[in-house]
Amino acid sequence: MNSERWSSLDERRGSALEALCETIVPGSGRVKPAVYIDAKLALADDGTRAAALAAIDSLASIADTGQEALRERAATPEFLMVRALAIEAFYSDFVAPNGVGPSAWEEIGFQFSLATQIRHDWSYLGLPGSHGEGDPG
Repeated sequence: MNSERWSSLDERRGSALEALCETIVPGSGRVKPAVYIDAKLALADDGTRAAALAAIDSLASIADTGQEALRERAATPEFLMVRALAIEAFYSDFVAPNGVGPSAWEEIGFQFSLATQIRHDWSYLGLPGSHGEGDPG
């Protein structure tokens, strides 16, 4: 059972989205990308949120069946929306307060001098403990 407190998702959608993110971006589950997506959807306008929830719903029945099932839906607008959200959630370098690293940037070696000076402040997402590194919150 999931222990997340969702803002825009319910338990069923949250579980489906977690499985979709892990299938679309293997290894991303450790940073909890569904937490990021849920928080972003809470900030989105009603139309965007409804479209994203409908996209998740359309893929929920095959969310944990693996890449082959998703491959058949890869050209659909619903898959493309969920794919974009999953990629943004991981490669934005987000790690949920209850997620574990390494972050995407650490994993892919995105460590040039300016990138290492960035301190993410995820507080705009409204998540407890989501301030940037070194920020007491």
